[in-house]
Order: sequence, then C-alpha cells, then structure tokens
Amino acid sequence: MKITFYGHASLGIEVNGKNIIVDPYITANELAKHIDINTLKADYILVTHAHGDHILDVEAIAKNTGATIVSNAEIAGYYASKGFTAHGMNHGGSWKFDFGKVKYVNAIHSSSFPDGSYGGNQGGFVIEADKNIYIAGDTALTYDMKLIPLRTKLDLAILPIGDNYTMDAEDAIIASDFVECNNILGYHYDTFGYIKIDHEATKKLFADKGKNFTLLEIGSSLNL
Repeated sequence: MKITFYGHASLGIEVNGKNIIVDPYITANELAKHIDINTLKADYILVTHAHGDHILDVEAIAKNTGATIVSNAEIAGYYASKGFTAHGMNHGGSWKFDFGKVKYVNAIHSSSFPDGSYGGNQGGFVIEADKNIYIAGDTALTYDMKLIPLRTKLDLAILPIGDNYTMDAEDAIIASDFVECNNILGYHYDTFGYIKIDHEATKKLFADKGKNFTLLEIGSSLNL
C-alpha cells in the first residue's frame, strides 16, 4: 500500500492495483499548487464529509477518471443526482470493494455543503486491504475510537493535528492510544492560518511518547 499526501486532508492510496483519492482539496490550496489534478488516477474517491475543504475537486476528478464516489448516504446521493457513480454508506457499515473492505466510522465534527445544504453526518474510514489503515477525517478526540481495534489491527492511523477545527497533536497522541496504533501520519494542518503548526515541536511531542510519527511533504509518499 502506497499513500501520497496531496496537502490538507487530501490523500492518494494505491492498493491492490486500484487508486483511491481521499477528500480532494487541491486546486485552491496554495501549498499544493504543484499538484495537477488532471494527472491523478482514481478508481474511487472517498469523502469523509461535505465541507468545501474536503470536496472541492471531487467532481473534476470524478469527471476525469470515472471514479466511484464513496461517502455517507447523503453525500453519495448528492453526487448520484448529478450523474456520478456513487456508493452510499453509513456509520458502522462496511462493504467489500475490489481493493479491500471499507468501514465508515464515527467522527465528531460537522458536515454541510458550501451552499449550506445537508451533508449527512461526518465520518472516517477504516480500510482493510493488504495493510489496515484508519483515516480519521476531521474529528475531535472521541472514545468511539476505542472500538476500532476491537475489530481491526491497524498498520497506520491518519489523524488530524491542526487544532481549531479538529483535535490537536496532543489529542492525536491519545487517539493513537485509543486505536492501538503507534504508526501515525499527521494531516489537516498548515493550510490556513488557524491550523499552522510548529513541525519540529509536533514531531517531538509524538517522539516523546514513543510514537512513529510522519509528516509528509506535499506530493511525497510512504509505503506500508
């Protein structure tokens, strides 16, 4: 499994011969201006919630690639009504796709489209494939995270660390304890003034707790 960071909360995942894009917010992100969305491959687009900084490039990438959009029932229905292929889910439900199993799990946040229309309830994803990963989405620290390792042994937890709109690094450390995974990729930081972080201080927080913590440069990847 190869995971590429496209800035903010945007990810690319290559697994079992398939390409997945998560929460694409690229074209309006000045930090990601070197990423050309027209070159991105996608068989699936996973959307955690309906906020503009997570859906901005969904339609463009889906048009370019014919990708199936996977999200909660309301977001999937929104895109299906526009003619896109979509697969709706809800909290606690899972589905076996051709690359692996995806479960839609709880997150504490909000979810409305930029025009104010209803975007269902926000969530995260657990993907079980050749490796198992947790994509938390935008969330506060929540005891619901403790449920994840009861079913899935994780190889990587992808957690927001920017504070203000989501949990901060210290809460993310606790979250990694809750999900019983010491291998963490941080995301949802630096894009806006409210979520800028001190990279070295953040890395030290995780290191001091014995965590294997990664911050990727935009466009860079890690392999599991």
